[in-house]
Amino acid sequence: MNYLAHLLLSGDDPDCQVGGLLGDFVKGPLRGELPAPIEAGIRLHRAIDSQTTQIPAIRRLYPLFERPWRRYAGIIIDIAFDHFLAKNWQHYHRLPLDHFCTDFYRHLASQQVLLPPGALLFSKRAPEIGWLESYADATVMATVLQRVGSRLSKPVELGRSWQYVEVHQACFARAFAETMTELNRLAACFLTRENLPLSYAQSKDFETAKKGKIA
Repeated sequence: MNYLAHLLLSGDDPDCQVGGLLGDFVKGPLRGELPAPIEAGIRLHRAIDSQTTQIPAIRRLYPLFERPWRRYAGIIIDIAFDHFLAKNWQHYHRLPLDHFCTDFYRHLASQQVLLPPGALLFSKRAPEIGWLESYADATVMATVLQRVGSRLSKPVELGRSWQYVEVHQACFARAFAETMTELNRLAACFLTRENLPLSYAQSKDFETAKKGKIA
């Protein structure tokens, strides 16, 4: 999963959300050098990434990509799912997306002394360009993928792959909804064990109120 999904799945503790982001930047064993909720968020991030590769709904998307794009399917799907999450955010969180992002950026900035270089750069750049909230706009997603592709060890014009998401939008939407249901359950169990607060999407109220289609 990509940044926005990891933040949502990290529940409502701001430090755990920071850990949800840092899972992409902190490697190796955790030794208690960071606050406990941040390390919990990193562990949850790793558990989610490990589980995601096994989810049938995601595996069913791989054949939709022609070569050479299939080898990058994992990256494309992660970023596409952030688009579907941003587009359907109101189904998953009580706060509007822009308010959620503003709150997260503010708290992340307050933790800058703890951030590794890549996360520190993100903390400064993201609020300037509205990084996370921009994922709701389908017209920017090819640019997002192109930027990711340029950072690969062998750069590739990954922006061209967005056409597969557009053509198979209904398939991606269904897979996204199934995946979020499964990952929310995983995250809720983890957060409960850690005595950390759940997000709305992980609560019983959400399961009761869940209605409508993911588009």
